[in-house]
Amino acid sequence: MQPNSNSRHSVPANGDNIATSQCVHAAASPGEGSCQHGGDVHIQLGTVLGEAGENLGSRHHPRPGTQSHSRAHSHGEARGSQDGGADLEEQSGSSLSELCYLLQWLYKSLPYLLILSIKLLIQHITGISLAVGLLTTFMYANKSIVNQVFLRERRSRLQCAWLLAFLVGSSLLIYYAFYSQSLHYSLIFLSPSVDVTNVWEVLWMVGITDFILKFLSMSLKCIVLLLPSFIMSFKSKGYWYMLLEEFCQYYRTIAPIPVWFRYFVGFRELDSALGWSLGVLLALLYLILKLLSFFGHLKNFRRILRIFCTRPGYGVVASKRQCAEVDDICSICQAEFQKPILLICQHVFCEECIALWFNREKTCPLCRTVITDHINKWKDGATSAHLQVY
Repeated sequence: MQPNSNSRHSVPANGDNIATSQCVHAAASPGEGSCQHGGDVHIQLGTVLGEAGENLGSRHHPRPGTQSHSRAHSHGEARGSQDGGADLEEQSGSSLSELCYLLQWLYKSLPYLLILSIKLLIQHITGISLAVGLLTTFMYANKSIVNQVFLRERRSRLQCAWLLAFLVGSSLLIYYAFYSQSLHYSLIFLSPSVDVTNVWEVLWMVGITDFILKFLSMSLKCIVLLLPSFIMSFKSKGYWYMLLEEFCQYYRTIAPIPVWFRYFVGFRELDSALGWSLGVLLALLYLILKLLSFFGHLKNFRRILRIFCTRPGYGVVASKRQCAEVDDICSICQAEFQKPILLICQHVFCEECIALWFNREKTCPLCRTVITDHINKWKDGATSAHLQVY
């Protein structure tokens, strides 16, 4: 009997019977279907092409999920910008509200602050009145002396005498009013008889001493200003003004040392050896700083003293021909030459006019050529307004 050709049997060597049948159904179109046996796998091309087309289509058309994510991201950025603007507006609004609150508080506290100010004014009326009086006296006298120096021969001797009496009288009146405190000791490097307990008392004594020294310096300038021209020329007076001012500033630098030294050594806040040691240390540091300042001012004072002794000129005496070339008229005072001086730039001026000019400038008034390497300060009779409190 022959085996059936439509069925395939195989008996493996191990005796196991394995029947394999593979049937792949691919429905490319309705009505098509087959089941084939024998181990062959049939894949229809229509299915593969359809899947490939779907993949290509998905590349050209974004997925709904991606579109929703991008829209959400853009909405998030917009919302973030809106939130940032809202934060800035909120911060500016809070700052404005704080300012309004502060102004409102000041407005409500104004009566109380006014009452407190009146109380402080009553308690310190003597010191405030004296400070205002000293400052007013200094400003008036300083401006008047500068004006009289500028007028030269047209100065008012009567006003100069009045300024001298006014300054001397003001100084004597202050020392008489506070005679019990012996404030005049500070002028000779001694400490006043006041028991120094706080820094305000030190500032009080040092401030009065500084103003008195200014008044004495301006009094000496008034004396020089009263001297007639045949005794002291205008040019010589300028050098004397400069020397007096520099010497006064140098003296004012070292005048407060005894008062401050006594204050620092008397440092007894801790009421022990530690407090005394700290006071001595602060006093030594103060002395070291004052020594450095002392040598710095000494160098400048030596330079001024050398200028006062040598009195360098700005040019040579001009001849009549040189004066005639400019019609014998000074370009500064617009008058005839008085002791004409020829500068290195060949311009002619009055000796007093050009000396007054070089009190503030280094160059020629006409061509701006540099004539001198330094400005002779304080030759116009001015006094420094700096308050030396340490």
